[in-house]
Amino acid sequence: MKQPTPIYQITLAGKDLTSKIEPRLVSLSIDESRGEEADTLTLTLDDSDGKLAIPKRGEVVRVSIGWADTGLVDKGSFTINEVEHAGAPDTITLQARSASMTNAMSERKEKSWHGETIGAIVRKIAGAHNLKAAVADALAKVVIAHIDQTHESDMSFLTRVARRYDAVMNVKDSHLLFMPIGHGTSASGKALTSIELTRREGDRHRYHVSERENYAGVRAFYHATGRAKRKSVVVGGENNHSIKVLPETYPTEAEARAAATAELNRTQRSQATMSYTLALGRPDLYPEVPVYLNGFKPDIDNESWLVKKVRHELSDAGYTCELDLEVRNDPTSDRHRSNFRKPGK
Repeated sequence: MKQPTPIYQITLAGKDLTSKIEPRLVSLSIDESRGEEADTLTLTLDDSDGKLAIPKRGEVVRVSIGWADTGLVDKGSFTINEVEHAGAPDTITLQARSASMTNAMSERKEKSWHGETIGAIVRKIAGAHNLKAAVADALAKVVIAHIDQTHESDMSFLTRVARRYDAVMNVKDSHLLFMPIGHGTSASGKALTSIELTRREGDRHRYHVSERENYAGVRAFYHATGRAKRKSVVVGGENNHSIKVLPETYPTEAEARAAATAELNRTQRSQATMSYTLALGRPDLYPEVPVYLNGFKPDIDNESWLVKKVRHELSDAGYTCELDLEVRNDPTSDRHRSNFRKPGK
C-alpha cells in the first residue's frame, strides 16, 4: 500500500516560499484552540549552511497543510512574534500567532456598557480593531442591561462575556467570532460536518472521567426590585447539597439564568475528556468540530464529542494530529445514550 504524502504551502508577505523551505524543514506545528488563546504556528528550519536570513518580527506567514491525494486546507495567517537561532547544528525557529490578534486587543481600558446587545458590543469592538464580526443569531440579540469593563482589555472582556453565555470568542483570519459552544456552525453560518474517527486511525489515547465538579445545578444571584434586594435562580437540580453558587450578582434575572446555565453546561462537559493522537493528520479538524469515536469502549463510543484543541505536526516522520476532546453532554448521565445515533445511521 502506497504511503500517503503530506504537503504544505507557506507564504511570507504574500510570496510563496514552499520550494525554498521544503529541503530545510525540520518541523512545522499549528495549535488551534477554542476561546481566547491565539492559534499559533511554530516553524523550525535547517540553517546548517548559514544561508538563511533571520525573519523579522511582525511579518505575516500564511500556511496550508494537507495530503497530496486530497489537497491543501488553509489554516490561516500568522504574525511572527518570536524568532530563535540555535545550534549546532544551526536552526532557525519562528513562532507566530493568529495574524488578527493585535496588540491593541490586549490593552487595558475603562468602559461601561448599558443596555447593549451582545451583537452590538462585538461589532463595536471588532470595528475598533478592523475586524469583521461574526456573531451567532442566538446570541446577537441578547441584551446585557449593564456590564463594566474595568481596567480590562477587549480580549479579556469579551472572553468574560463569552463565558457568561457559554460561548466561544476567538479571532481567526480577520474575523472576531462569538458563537455558542457546540453550536455546530461555521462563522459563515454553514453546518459543521461531523467527523467519525476509529481506533485504528490513532496511536495513543487517554479517556478520563472526573467528578471534581459533579454538580446537580448552579445558583446565580441577581438584583431585585422592591423589598428583596437580592434574589436567585437555580438551573438544574434542586438538591442543595450539590448546588454550585456563582459569586457574582447579575443585573437581571435573565442574565443570572444565562450565567447559571453556562456554568452548568461547562461543568458537565468537563466531566469526561479524551486525548487522541492520529497517525495520519486531518487538516479538516479544528475546534468546535463534532466528533464521533468508534472502536473504543462503549462508554467512549456512545458519547458525542467536540474538538476543544488540535495540534497539527508535520516533520520527516509524517503528519500527525493531537486532539483534545470534551463531551457535548453530561457523561455521568445515560439519558442521551439511548437516543444516540452516529452520522448516517
